[in-house]
Amino acid sequence: MKKMSNVCDWFVIASGTSTTHTRAIADNIVKKLREKYQKLWHKEGEREASWILLDYGDVVAHIFLEETRAFYDLERLWGDAPQERFKERKPKKKKKTRRTRVKKSKK
Repeated sequence: MKKMSNVCDWFVIASGTSTTHTRAIADNIVKKLREKYQKLWHKEGEREASWILLDYGDVVAHIFLEETRAFYDLERLWGDAPQERFKERKPKKKKKTRRTRVKKSKK
């Protein structure tokens, strides 16, 4: 995006399956970046939550409902920009621990 737009250097585009999900994604982005002392310049769309925009200056995050993302199709609109796709990481499985019972002795 650096050479294509003077608005920002990076777009992050994500999708949620419900408005609750898009809000949770946006809230988590805000929380994690606040922990890294990154200032949120502007936030839009949180009330309806079909498209939430988080502006961090050089990075703008777009969090869409899946159908809203398909309708606006920012990937096609900015199709000349280099793209990198990421899949959601699955949580690591917890190792099963073996439990043993200890019999109490009668005294």
